[in-house]
Amino acid sequence: MKRHSCFVFLFCGILLPGILGFPQANTSIDCDSLLPNYEAEPQKSPPPYIITVSFDNFEPGNEVQVTLEALQNAGFKGFNLQAREVDGDVPVGTFKITDPNTKGLECHNATNSAISHANSDVKQKVTTTWVAPKDVKDLQFIATVVQDLERFWVGIQSKTLTPTLFESVNGTGKSKRKVCFEGVC
Repeated sequence: MKRHSCFVFLFCGILLPGILGFPQANTSIDCDSLLPNYEAEPQKSPPPYIITVSFDNFEPGNEVQVTLEALQNAGFKGFNLQAREVDGDVPVGTFKITDPNTKGLECHNATNSAISHANSDVKQKVTTTWVAPKDVKDLQFIATVVQDLERFWVGIQSKTLTPTLFESVNGTGKSKRKVCFEGVC
């Protein structure tokens, strides 16, 4: 009986997650490199996923709806999604966790600066809300998406979002929107 119990424990705890195609625990994607924590090479083909956003421009405190979606029923089991300044390598802003398939991550000591999968269920789409910080430049949302242990894509990018600049009026504390196009105000 002890051998049987030992085998069941070994099978369920160690072998089953690998057999199902995606580890249930200890699977994470690095905040900096955006690489999963297991041995495999990223796909070089165009990703079957897209990141869409609800706005082209943002102001500090704005909430932007961000959606990561599979194309042509590709499905995905894991992901890491961040906002980064164009050519930047540190997440900016924070995410509100609004989808049960997502969980917040702490990258560079900032709570919810990235989001990831909360489970290994196959997903077609996840939606979240990102809150814009102060003092950031043009940015993009960037993701790693894991289809299974053999296939994942790194560096999937959204379109570029541009901050809307403000100018103080008469020291009253009230602001007036000042929009700049291609650096000309």
